[in-house]
Amino acid sequence: MTAIRYLAAPDGGRIGDLLDVWRADDPDAGLFALVAEADRETAIPALQRTCGRMGVPLKGAVFPGLFSDGRFHAGGCLLVRSGGLRHSEIYGPLKPSLYASAVGRMSADVEGRLKESRGASLFMVFDAMVVNIATLLDQLYLRLADHVRYMGVNAGSETFRPMPCLFDNERVAQDSVLLMLLPDHEGAVVEHCYSAPDRMCSATSTEGNRIISIDWRPAFDVYREVAKAEYGVDIDAGNFYRHAVHFPFGILRVNGEVIVRFPAALEKDGSIFCIGEVPPNSVLALLRSPEADAVHTVEGIAREMNDLCGDLSGADILAFYCAGRKMHLGDAAGRELDELGARLAGTNIAGALSLGEIGHSLQRGYPVFHNGAILCCRWGRR
Repeated sequence: MTAIRYLAAPDGGRIGDLLDVWRADDPDAGLFALVAEADRETAIPALQRTCGRMGVPLKGAVFPGLFSDGRFHAGGCLLVRSGGLRHSEIYGPLKPSLYASAVGRMSADVEGRLKESRGASLFMVFDAMVVNIATLLDQLYLRLADHVRYMGVNAGSETFRPMPCLFDNERVAQDSVLLMLLPDHEGAVVEHCYSAPDRMCSATSTEGNRIISIDWRPAFDVYREVAKAEYGVDIDAGNFYRHAVHFPFGILRVNGEVIVRFPAALEKDGSIFCIGEVPPNSVLALLRSPEADAVHTVEGIAREMNDLCGDLSGADILAFYCAGRKMHLGDAAGRELDELGARLAGTNIAGALSLGEIGHSLQRGYPVFHNGAILCCRWGRR
């Protein structure tokens, strides 16, 4: 029986009917709900009323859009049967001045639950407006190390306007994170396949998500110069928002990993705000975006999923597709979904558009915050 179902019209009756079927199979299961931003004002109250009436634990998040059966959906909700809600909580508000105490609470709760959840994955859903997420992940890793596998995404509005986007049975929260500890879980696969050119530069001055200067010059001056030299594209303040999604920064790490950072806003002083932090003195490159018909990303995901999980026949796969990646690829994003389904034939793949993806680094399972990626994980146990 599938554990992930898309509802185009998420009213209380349809939600209740599906929960009745699932509870007959697993009376203790909770509900993890992914709600499309366009339907949040009606879907969240319907979910809360129905789950409250039926005594079903509920956790959920709002995303720019959803997908199932190889198609993107602007509305509706995705209902995910979840035993992991026994070990879940929303923490917030997360302000930089409160990070130390928040990390202390989160890590203590996770450590306590690990006693009964060995081999677990920590699934994190952040409000995309939480600042310095990468720093928070660093602090979590200092407390939890490799005792869990790390995976997660950012929720919220594609406009990056503040919006309550995490919810449970009674509340809707913002500036928060939902943590779910998934017992006996293999973790997730995250791929983006952005490749870096030979030309590199240095982020000589940064502040959190903001790149102030590159090679000691205003960040935008260098950005537009490199875009012209490498790709023949003239970028100015007027067309920045149209082009930025196609030309992200890459942070080049010594282990060969490329961390993608989409430019999100241009300031009058020439500084550039990115989706995700850029550490001072990072080695940067202006990346070559994936081509519309490239298959390298889905090839890598399919290979790694089979290596990680073994036989996936009949499995439910919860997936997240970067909203910026979809903007870049346009109609080809649908073809990429189709290709993923073909390479993971016999599985039920469904999920949401995300505003950042969290997966392991290449070394010792360290959590890394990505842009531009596709994240896939097997949901539940067969």
